[in-house]
Amino acid sequence: MKAFTIIVAACLCCQDLQAQTFSIETVSDSLSYLVLTTDSTRDSWALPYPVYQFQTGDIDDDGSIDAMVGVVKKTRFHREMGRRLFIFKNYRGRVRPLWMGSKLGGQLVDFRFLEGAAPPAILALETGTNGRYAISTYRWEEFGMVFDHFIETNIDQKDTAYEKFHSFCIGADNGRHDAGTTTR
Repeated sequence: MKAFTIIVAACLCCQDLQAQTFSIETVSDSLSYLVLTTDSTRDSWALPYPVYQFQTGDIDDDGSIDAMVGVVKKTRFHREMGRRLFIFKNYRGRVRPLWMGSKLGGQLVDFRFLEGAAPPAILALETGTNGRYAISTYRWEEFGMVFDHFIETNIDQKDTAYEKFHSFCIGADNGRHDAGTTTR
């Protein structure tokens, strides 16, 4: 079994001034671990699905960095394979799910954490039932992610949608990381 770390994002937690690092360790195409390392602990969460995206940031605006992981899997409510967004937090040195959504709005193609957005937000590239692409934002509200607004809709070409999505991402990454496996 060959494991290696793909991404590392570090921060200093505001609540207890303890350094923390979220990383993804990939064992195979369909098995990765989300790893949380602090000054005194190391904990991991198995992700037995392909991982296509990894971002970090304070999505729930509580002063602590969260891990946003894009996985490909079926869900109880959406039985077709699809890209999903899972959000994890550091709870007393342990990786714990904050939100494991089965779907945002449309079919998720890709996402980015928008650093510096007020409130913090996720930028999403999605497709609708009409096959067209949309770029939208979602924000955290009590239980999970909620739709905020469309940035652009009715984009009919895949390459154009990606170009526009990535143009909105420029400057939004600010040291945040992806798994390097985003595919079209």
